Amino acid sequence: MRETLAALAAGDISVAEAESRLAGYATTEAGRFDAAREHRRGIPEAVLAEGKTAAETAALAVTAVETAGRAVVTRTSTETAAAVREAVDESVPDATVDHDERTRTVVVHAPDFEPPSLDARVAVVTAGTSDAPVAGEAATVAAEIGADVDLIEDVGVASLLRIVDQLDRIRGADVVIVAAGREGALPTVVAGLVDAPVIGLPVGTGYGVGGEGEAALYGTLQSCTVLTTVNVDAGFVAGAQAGLIARTIDGTSGAADGESNGE
Repeated sequence: MRETLAALAAGDISVAEAESRLAGYATTEAGRFDAAREHRRGIPEAVLAEGKTAAETAALAVTAVETAGRAVVTRTSTETAAAVREAVDESVPDATVDHDERTRTVVVHAPDFEPPSLDARVAVVTAGTSDAPVAGEAATVAAEIGADVDLIEDVGVASLLRIVDQLDRIRGADVVIVAAGREGALPTVVAGLVDAPVIGLPVGTGYGVGGEGEAALYGTLQSCTVLTTVNVDAGFVAGAQAGLIARTIDGTSGAADGESNGE
């Protein structure tokens, strides 16, 4: 605590960073940022842009970079992404800002941030091109946790030949996320062909009865193969869960708890 207060008094750290070190979170006008989540949970805190103004999202993103070394922003609009970039450029000019319009994510790394690296591979598989935005969000989160991510796209069950010719790649993964809309059949097919944990990610694509992801969700929940299912369009949750499994495979899981307990 004395070191933190001394650094604050010397102007070496901001008030937000000092608060995050002492309390585990930083308070802003836009809300409180859980700076200790990654140390506590193994998953970086993300800023959900939906429901927030561009200014609120940008403020939280800057706080994230100042206190945790990076910001992961999800469900952004073009306007919000521009606001985040402008705020980061002003507050942390040497930070890198990566905006992916398709996945609606913004990832910011401070100049001295060292990304985690795990000896584990996550395959993110999509049934069709329409599933790419949600699958991409999952891939971004898994990669930020440190997994080696392999994106395998457009292998839906309308032609099983598409999945067969990518089977070796999928089987080479330690964890598999399968994103599919409509009836959600692909996660079941993949789970019946691999020996790795499979996470079904229902996507809100489709129309008519069971549209907007409802049939896909029910299909993955009722699967006769062994798989785990997250909610419709829950790319962040799927990516985070895959990342946690990857941390366990790598042997990293539990390290943060051990450090905090002095073990």
